[in-house]
Amino acid sequence: MEKLTACPVCKNNAFSDFLTCKDYTASKESFNLVTCNACKFVFTNPRPKQDEIGRYYQVENYISHTGTQTGLVNKLYHFARKFTLKQKLKLVNSLSKKGSLLDIGCGTGNFLQVVKNDNWKVTGVEPDPAARKLAIETCGENIHEEAFLNQENINKYDIITMWHVLEHVHELDKRLQQLKKLLQPGGRLIVAVPNCASKDAAHYQAFWGAYDVPRHLYHFTPKDIKKLFENNLFEIEKILPMKLDAFYVSILSEKYKGGNMLSGIWQGLRSNLHAANNFGTYSSQMYIIKHK
Repeated sequence: MEKLTACPVCKNNAFSDFLTCKDYTASKESFNLVTCNACKFVFTNPRPKQDEIGRYYQVENYISHTGTQTGLVNKLYHFARKFTLKQKLKLVNSLSKKGSLLDIGCGTGNFLQVVKNDNWKVTGVEPDPAARKLAIETCGENIHEEAFLNQENINKYDIITMWHVLEHVHELDKRLQQLKKLLQPGGRLIVAVPNCASKDAAHYQAFWGAYDVPRHLYHFTPKDIKKLFENNLFEIEKILPMKLDAFYVSILSEKYKGGNMLSGIWQGLRSNLHAANNFGTYSSQMYIIKHK
Protein backbone atom coordinates (compact mmCIF):
# COMPACT_ATOMS: atom_id res chain seq x y z
CA MET A 1 0.00 0.00 0.00
CA GLU A 2 1.07 3.57 -0.60
CA LYS A 3 -0.08 6.72 1.18
CA LEU A 4 -0.34 9.98 -0.76
CA THR A 5 1.11 13.02 1.00
CA ALA A 6 -0.09 15.61 -1.54
CA CYS A 7 -3.49 16.19 -3.13
CA PRO A 8 -3.39 14.93 -6.75
CA VAL A 9 -5.21 18.07 -7.94
CA CYS A 10 -3.94 21.06 -5.92
CA LYS A 11 -0.85 19.53 -4.19
CA ASN A 12 -2.01 20.60 -0.71
CA ASN A 13 -0.83 18.19 2.01
CA ALA A 14 -3.63 18.42 4.59
CA PHE A 15 -6.53 15.96 4.35
CA SER A 16 -9.58 14.93 6.39
CA ASP A 17 -11.31 11.56 6.55
CA PHE A 18 -14.35 11.41 4.27
CA LEU A 19 -15.73 7.84 4.13
CA THR A 20 -14.70 4.25 4.67
CA CYS A 21 -15.89 2.01 1.83
CA LYS A 22 -15.82 -1.74 1.31
CA ASP A 23 -14.54 -3.53 -1.78
CA TYR A 24 -17.67 -5.54 -2.62
CA THR A 25 -16.24 -6.85 -5.91
CA ALA A 26 -13.02 -8.63 -5.01
CA SER A 27 -11.26 -8.51 -1.67
CA LYS A 28 -14.05 -7.49 0.76
CA GLU A 29 -11.41 -5.23 2.37
CA SER A 30 -12.22 -1.70 3.55
CA PHE A 31 -10.50 1.42 2.20
CA ASN A 32 -10.37 4.99 3.42
CA LEU A 33 -11.45 7.99 1.35
CA VAL A 34 -10.07 11.40 2.29
CA THR A 35 -10.93 14.91 1.18
CA CYS A 36 -8.36 17.63 0.56
CA ASN A 37 -8.73 20.44 3.10
CA ALA A 38 -7.95 23.04 0.42
CA CYS A 39 -9.80 22.04 -2.78
CA LYS A 40 -12.12 19.33 -1.34
CA PHE A 41 -11.02 16.69 -3.87
CA VAL A 42 -11.86 13.16 -2.67
CA PHE A 43 -9.43 10.28 -3.22
CA THR A 44 -8.64 6.80 -1.90
CA ASN A 45 -5.78 7.01 0.60
CA PRO A 46 -3.90 4.82 1.30
CA ARG A 47 -4.22 2.75 -1.86
CA PRO A 48 -2.58 -0.30 -3.48
CA LYS A 49 0.65 0.42 -5.33
CA GLN A 50 0.57 0.27 -9.11
CA ASP A 51 2.38 -3.07 -9.19
CA GLU A 52 -0.01 -4.70 -6.70
CA ILE A 53 -3.43 -3.38 -7.70
CA GLY A 54 -3.85 -5.99 -10.43
CA ARG A 55 -5.17 -8.58 -7.99
CA TYR A 56 -8.18 -6.37 -7.25
CA TYR A 57 -9.25 -6.73 -10.90
CA GLN A 58 -8.83 -10.51 -11.11
CA VAL A 59 -12.42 -11.51 -10.48
CA GLU A 60 -14.92 -13.04 -12.87
CA ASN A 61 -17.57 -10.39 -12.24
CA TYR A 62 -15.40 -7.34 -13.03
CA ILE A 63 -17.45 -6.70 -16.11
CA SER A 64 -15.29 -4.25 -18.10
CA HIS A 65 -12.43 -6.78 -18.11
CA THR A 66 -14.31 -10.06 -18.58
CA GLY A 67 -17.54 -9.30 -20.43
CA THR A 68 -19.41 -11.55 -18.00
CA GLN A 69 -23.20 -11.73 -18.24
CA THR A 70 -23.61 -13.66 -14.99
CA GLY A 71 -26.23 -12.09 -12.71
CA LEU A 72 -29.06 -9.65 -13.35
CA VAL A 73 -26.97 -6.49 -12.80
CA ASN A 74 -24.44 -7.57 -15.43
CA LYS A 75 -27.21 -8.46 -17.88
CA LEU A 76 -28.60 -4.92 -17.42
CA TYR A 77 -25.12 -3.54 -18.07
CA HIS A 78 -24.95 -5.35 -21.43
CA PHE A 79 -28.45 -4.19 -22.37
CA ALA A 80 -27.53 -0.57 -21.67
CA ARG A 81 -24.18 -0.90 -23.43
CA LYS A 82 -25.80 -1.67 -26.79
CA PHE A 83 -27.51 1.71 -26.64
CA THR A 84 -24.57 3.68 -25.25
CA LEU A 85 -22.12 2.35 -27.85
CA LYS A 86 -24.26 3.89 -30.59
CA GLN A 87 -24.42 7.17 -28.69
CA LYS A 88 -20.64 7.21 -28.20
CA LEU A 89 -20.07 6.67 -31.92
CA LYS A 90 -22.50 9.48 -32.73
CA LEU A 91 -20.58 11.79 -30.37
CA VAL A 92 -17.20 10.89 -31.88
CA ASN A 93 -18.50 11.57 -35.39
CA SER A 94 -19.88 14.96 -34.27
CA LEU A 95 -16.40 16.05 -33.10
CA SER A 96 -14.22 15.05 -36.04
CA LYS A 97 -14.19 13.73 -39.57
CA LYS A 98 -13.37 10.02 -39.66
CA GLY A 99 -9.69 9.72 -38.81
CA SER A 100 -7.65 8.12 -36.03
CA LEU A 101 -8.95 7.24 -32.58
CA LEU A 102 -7.12 6.01 -29.50
CA ASP A 103 -9.13 4.37 -26.71
CA ILE A 104 -7.12 4.21 -23.48
CA GLY A 105 -8.38 1.52 -21.13
CA CYS A 106 -10.28 -0.17 -23.92
CA GLY A 107 -11.28 -3.20 -21.82
CA THR A 108 -12.58 -6.00 -24.02
CA GLY A 109 -12.65 -3.77 -27.12
CA ASN A 110 -16.39 -3.40 -27.77
CA PHE A 111 -16.29 0.37 -28.32
CA LEU A 112 -13.27 0.08 -30.61
CA GLN A 113 -15.05 -2.53 -32.72
CA VAL A 114 -18.06 -0.22 -33.23
CA VAL A 115 -15.81 2.69 -34.23
CA LYS A 116 -13.68 0.48 -36.50
CA ASN A 117 -16.82 -0.74 -38.28
CA ASP A 118 -17.62 2.93 -39.00
CA ASN A 119 -14.31 3.31 -40.89
CA TRP A 120 -12.18 4.92 -38.20
CA LYS A 121 -8.56 3.87 -37.82
CA VAL A 122 -8.46 2.60 -34.24
CA THR A 123 -5.83 1.85 -31.60
CA GLY A 124 -6.41 0.55 -28.09
CA VAL A 125 -4.44 0.48 -24.86
CA GLU A 126 -5.38 -1.98 -22.10
CA PRO A 127 -3.11 -2.78 -19.13
CA ASP A 128 -4.95 -5.93 -18.03
CA PRO A 129 -3.59 -8.97 -19.95
CA ALA A 130 -6.84 -10.97 -19.91
CA ALA A 131 -8.95 -8.01 -21.09
CA ARG A 132 -6.33 -7.13 -23.70
CA LYS A 133 -6.48 -10.67 -25.10
CA LEU A 134 -10.26 -10.39 -25.43
CA ALA A 135 -9.92 -6.98 -27.12
CA ILE A 136 -7.49 -8.40 -29.68
CA GLU A 137 -9.95 -11.21 -30.39
CA THR A 138 -12.77 -8.67 -30.71
CA CYS A 139 -11.24 -6.05 -32.99
CA GLY A 140 -7.78 -7.06 -34.19
CA GLU A 141 -4.14 -6.78 -33.29
CA ASN A 142 -3.80 -3.02 -32.74
CA ILE A 143 -4.23 -3.30 -28.94
CA HIS A 144 -1.24 -2.47 -26.76
CA GLU A 145 0.09 -2.58 -23.22
CA GLU A 146 0.26 0.68 -21.27
CA ALA A 147 3.97 1.12 -22.14
CA PHE A 148 2.76 2.06 -25.64
CA LEU A 149 1.89 5.53 -24.30
CA ASN A 150 5.53 6.21 -23.38
CA GLN A 151 6.96 5.83 -26.89
CA GLU A 152 8.83 8.82 -28.26
CA ASN A 153 7.89 8.55 -31.93
CA ILE A 154 4.21 7.85 -31.62
CA ASN A 155 1.26 8.72 -33.84
CA LYS A 156 -1.05 11.58 -32.95
CA TYR A 157 -4.80 11.04 -32.83
CA ASP A 158 -7.86 13.04 -33.83
CA ILE A 159 -9.88 11.65 -30.92
CA ILE A 160 -8.67 10.10 -27.65
CA THR A 161 -11.25 8.46 -25.40
CA MET A 162 -11.06 7.36 -21.77
CA TRP A 163 -14.38 5.78 -20.76
CA HIS A 164 -14.35 5.43 -16.97
CA VAL A 165 -10.57 5.12 -16.94
CA LEU A 166 -9.12 8.32 -15.44
CA GLU A 167 -10.25 7.30 -11.94
CA HIS A 168 -7.98 4.22 -12.23
CA VAL A 169 -4.75 6.01 -13.25
CA HIS A 170 -2.04 6.15 -10.57
CA GLU A 171 -0.01 9.06 -12.03
CA LEU A 172 -2.54 11.67 -13.13
CA ASP A 173 -0.17 14.46 -14.19
CA LYS A 174 1.98 12.01 -16.16
CA ARG A 175 -1.10 10.72 -17.97
CA LEU A 176 -2.25 14.22 -18.88
CA GLN A 177 1.20 15.01 -20.28
CA GLN A 178 0.97 11.84 -22.38
CA LEU A 179 -2.43 12.95 -23.67
CA LYS A 180 -0.97 16.30 -24.71
CA LYS A 181 1.71 14.51 -26.71
CA LEU A 182 -0.77 12.11 -28.33
CA LEU A 183 -3.49 14.58 -29.38
CA GLN A 184 -3.50 16.13 -32.85
CA PRO A 185 -3.76 19.93 -33.04
CA GLY A 186 -7.50 20.57 -33.04
CA GLY A 187 -8.18 17.08 -31.68
CA ARG A 188 -10.47 16.27 -28.78
CA LEU A 189 -10.34 14.21 -25.62
CA ILE A 190 -13.49 12.51 -24.36
CA VAL A 191 -13.18 11.67 -20.67
CA ALA A 192 -16.01 9.95 -18.80
CA VAL A 193 -15.92 9.59 -15.01
CA PRO A 194 -18.39 9.05 -12.15
CA ASN A 195 -19.47 12.17 -10.28
CA CYS A 196 -19.40 11.97 -6.48
CA ALA A 197 -21.38 15.24 -6.34
CA SER A 198 -24.42 13.41 -7.75
CA LYS A 199 -27.70 12.82 -5.95
CA ASP A 200 -27.22 9.03 -5.93
CA ALA A 201 -23.73 9.39 -4.39
CA ALA A 202 -25.19 11.55 -1.62
CA HIS A 203 -28.00 9.05 -1.04
CA TYR A 204 -25.92 5.86 -0.91
CA GLN A 205 -22.83 7.27 0.83
CA ALA A 206 -20.39 4.38 1.56
CA PHE A 207 -22.59 1.95 -0.43
CA TRP A 208 -22.36 4.02 -3.64
CA GLY A 209 -21.32 1.59 -6.37
CA ALA A 210 -19.14 4.10 -8.22
CA TYR A 211 -16.70 4.51 -5.33
CA ASP A 212 -15.55 0.99 -6.35
CA VAL A 213 -12.54 0.96 -4.03
CA PRO A 214 -9.66 0.32 -4.41
CA ARG A 215 -9.88 0.22 -8.21
CA HIS A 216 -11.17 3.79 -8.27
CA LEU A 217 -8.33 5.88 -6.89
CA TYR A 218 -10.08 9.25 -7.35
CA HIS A 219 -13.66 10.45 -6.97
CA PHE A 220 -14.15 13.44 -9.21
CA THR A 221 -16.61 16.31 -9.36
CA PRO A 222 -16.83 18.70 -12.34
CA LYS A 223 -14.84 21.26 -10.34
CA ASP A 224 -12.01 18.75 -9.87
CA ILE A 225 -11.91 17.81 -13.56
CA LYS A 226 -11.83 21.48 -14.58
CA LYS A 227 -8.97 22.29 -12.21
CA LEU A 228 -6.96 19.17 -13.05
CA PHE A 229 -7.10 19.70 -16.80
CA GLU A 230 -6.61 23.47 -16.65
CA ASN A 231 -3.48 22.88 -14.54
CA ASN A 232 -2.21 20.86 -17.49
CA LEU A 233 -3.18 23.43 -20.16
CA PHE A 234 -6.40 21.84 -21.35
CA GLU A 235 -9.83 23.43 -21.60
CA ILE A 236 -13.23 21.85 -20.91
CA GLU A 237 -15.42 22.57 -23.93
CA LYS A 238 -18.58 20.77 -22.90
CA ILE A 239 -20.03 18.50 -20.22
CA LEU A 240 -22.55 15.84 -21.23
CA PRO A 241 -24.65 13.52 -19.04
CA MET A 242 -24.54 9.71 -19.00
CA LYS A 243 -28.09 9.20 -17.77
CA LEU A 244 -28.20 5.40 -17.85
CA ASP A 245 -25.28 5.23 -15.41
CA ALA A 246 -27.49 6.55 -12.60
CA PHE A 247 -29.71 3.48 -12.91
CA TYR A 248 -26.87 0.97 -13.17
CA VAL A 249 -24.93 2.48 -10.25
CA SER A 250 -28.06 2.81 -8.08
CA ILE A 251 -29.09 -0.80 -8.72
CA LEU A 252 -25.54 -1.90 -7.86
CA SER A 253 -25.59 0.25 -4.72
CA GLU A 254 -28.87 -1.33 -3.62
CA LYS A 255 -27.29 -4.75 -4.07
CA TYR A 256 -24.42 -3.73 -1.79
CA LYS A 257 -26.72 -2.43 0.94
CA GLY A 258 -29.13 -5.37 0.73
CA GLY A 259 -31.92 -3.46 -1.02
CA ASN A 260 -33.88 -4.29 -4.16
CA MET A 261 -33.80 -3.42 -7.84
CA LEU A 262 -36.97 -1.30 -7.80
CA SER A 263 -35.42 0.97 -5.16
CA GLY A 264 -32.34 1.29 -7.34
CA ILE A 265 -34.42 2.26 -10.38
CA TRP A 266 -36.28 4.85 -8.29
CA GLN A 267 -33.05 6.35 -6.94
CA GLY A 268 -31.56 6.45 -10.44
CA LEU A 269 -34.61 8.34 -11.67
CA ARG A 270 -34.44 10.74 -8.71
CA SER A 271 -30.78 11.38 -9.43
CA ASN A 272 -31.44 12.20 -13.09
CA LEU A 273 -34.38 14.46 -12.25
CA HIS A 274 -32.26 16.32 -9.71
CA ALA A 275 -29.40 16.68 -12.21
CA ALA A 276 -31.73 18.06 -14.89
CA ASN A 277 -32.23 21.09 -12.64
CA ASN A 278 -28.71 21.22 -11.19
CA PHE A 279 -26.04 21.44 -13.89
CA GLY A 280 -23.08 19.11 -13.47
CA THR A 281 -24.64 16.66 -11.01
CA TYR A 282 -25.39 13.58 -13.15
CA SER A 283 -24.16 10.27 -11.74
CA SER A 284 -21.58 10.02 -14.55
CA GLN A 285 -20.55 12.69 -17.03
CA MET A 286 -18.54 13.04 -20.22
CA TYR A 287 -16.10 15.90 -20.64
CA ILE A 288 -15.13 17.13 -24.10
CA ILE A 289 -11.64 18.60 -23.77
CA LYS A 290 -9.22 20.41 -26.07
CA HIS A 291 -5.78 22.03 -25.84
CA LYS A 292 -5.83 25.60 -24.56
